[in-house]
Amino acid sequence: MKHPLRTAVRAATATLLTLVTAVAASTLAAAPASAAPAGLPGMDVSSYQGNVNWSAAYSNGARFAYVKATEGTYYTNAYFAQQYNGSYNVGMIRGAYHFARPDTTSGATQANYFVDHGGGWSRDGRTLPGALDIEYNPYGSTCYGLSQASMRSWIASFVNQYYARTGRWATIYTTTDWWSTCTGNTSQFAANNPLWIARYSSTVGTLPAGWSTYSFWQWSSSGVFPGDQNVWNGTLDRLRVLACNGTC
Repeated sequence: MKHPLRTAVRAATATLLTLVTAVAASTLAAAPASAAPAGLPGMDVSSYQGNVNWSAAYSNGARFAYVKATEGTYYTNAYFAQQYNGSYNVGMIRGAYHFARPDTTSGATQANYFVDHGGGWSRDGRTLPGALDIEYNPYGSTCYGLSQASMRSWIASFVNQYYARTGRWATIYTTTDWWSTCTGNTSQFAANNPLWIARYSSTVGTLPAGWSTYSFWQWSSSGVFPGDQNVWNGTLDRLRVLACNGTC
């Protein structure tokens, strides 16, 4: 048997819940899950992404891509050709990156391996300088067992050899925390090497010493593009200047 008062209370409660649900849904729909920071949209990929649909990425707004080429002196990305050439063929400005293993071989040795396996540079106006991905060690100690001084020397060995082979200073990908911990927050590379900062936040935060601004910002590990989401801190024309080294 229905109790009149209980029935009225239930009806009122149901109406209130419906109203609250509608308001919450409206609020969530109005606020995007994550807003891309200002800048030219781009992406970076590795073998985890496999064969990428580059036409779709370009249609969605990506204008540049960094593609993993190598790691240490023992690994090459099996999908590198599809990713590196595919991004270029749809009209993107592309570059290659190397995941550093300072605990295995010298910086110069790894720079040579990188250049010899896709990490070079060409004066075609569409190829970015290669990038050194130097960050947290997924295999062991955070700083790969190196002192801050030894880490600075390792990085210098890599970027100097890369410059000797290509005539370009490599972009450096890192986080402020790792850079501070493992290099002593050195500023010695800021004059020549563009900064690619990784920070998954609404702000880029404090940059490593010496860099007054960043060139690239990896701001999320997922989004509208395959792989990580990035922005170039400038216009497409300025990105072309970096690709050309100011001479094409």
